[in-house]
Amino acid sequence: MILCNKLTVSVMILLFFTWQVMQAQQPPPRPIAIYVNPLQGLVFGAFYQGISGGTVIIYPDGSRSVTGSVVQAGLGFPFSPGIIEVDANAGTLITIMNGPDVMLTGSNGGSMMLHIGTASTGSPFIATAISPGRTQVRIGGTLTIGSPLANPPGAYSGLFSITFIQE
Repeated sequence: MILCNKLTVSVMILLFFTWQVMQAQQPPPRPIAIYVNPLQGLVFGAFYQGISGGTVIIYPDGSRSVTGSVVQAGLGFPFSPGIIEVDANAGTLITIMNGPDVMLTGSNGGSMMLHIGTASTGSPFIATAISPGRTQVRIGGTLTIGSPLANPPGAYSGLFSITFIQE
């Protein structure tokens, strides 16, 4: 009878120890997610060009400058960097790779070249927000404008690509 009780106690101790979860390493990293708000795209605002054209530059901090014979005009049209949000584990190293220059087409004809600029975070950067928070990345760019004949007034639009690489 005593022998039977010792066996029962041994089985109960063995079952108790098998319920513990043990890990030898941390779980694998969670893939990053990119969120783009279409209302927060790269916007150059209103401007007009003189005879020779020039550039309009939007910086990641939200400021704008012009070169050549381009003149800034307010006219109630906003300008802003593109804003992209990255959802990643805090501490994730992420590299930004800009796509090629893009030709924007005008509503009244003409085209302008867009060069994607730097990011507010730099590249590579480390995600700092803790999910569900997101790390905000602001992207600037340079728009090259020709003469009024090559670039008549109107709305110019196009799509550009940026790749985020989780390392």
